[in-house]
Amino acid sequence: MDGDGGRDERLADAPVPVKVSAAYEGSTLDIARARELARAFLERVQSLHGLPVSERAMGMVQLVVSELMTNACKYAPGPCLLDLELVEGRIEVTVWDSEPVLPVARAAEPGRVGQHGLEIVMAVSQGFEVHREPVGKRTVAAVTLADDPGGDAAGHQP
Repeated sequence: MDGDGGRDERLADAPVPVKVSAAYEGSTLDIARARELARAFLERVQSLHGLPVSERAMGMVQLVVSELMTNACKYAPGPCLLDLELVEGRIEVTVWDSEPVLPVARAAEPGRVGQHGLEIVMAVSQGFEVHREPVGKRTVAAVTLADDPGGDAAGHQP
C-alpha cells in the first residue's frame, strides 16, 4: 500500500472480467432465453469493449449455447446455470447442470436423427471440457471471436 488512502495497486492493475451469468429452471423455453442472452452479451462485448465479433462467431456462440442448454434441459433434472466469459479473444460458454453422468460423443451413424449436439459443439469449438462436480457437471466450450486475417473461419484446432 502507498499513500493513496489504502488503494492496493495490484488490484487496480488487474483486468476486470467481462462475464454474464444466468440461472434457468431447466424448461425448453430457457434454451431460447439463453441464446438471446448470448447474443446480447456478444453485442455488448463488441460495442462497449470494442472487440470484433464476426458473424460466424455470433452464430457459433449461440449454437453452442443452444446445444449445451438443450442437453442440460433434456437430460438433467432441475435448474442449470449458464456463464459466458470473454477470455483472451474467445468466449467460454459454461453450463452447469445437476446430471453427474458425463456426456459421450456417439459414433457417426448416417441414419441417426438427432443426438448430434455434442458432436456439433466439439466441431465448432476451439476447446471443450466436461468436469464432474459435487452437484452434477460443468461443461465448457470455447469459441474464438474473430476470424483469421485470410478470411477463413477460425475453427476447431485438431
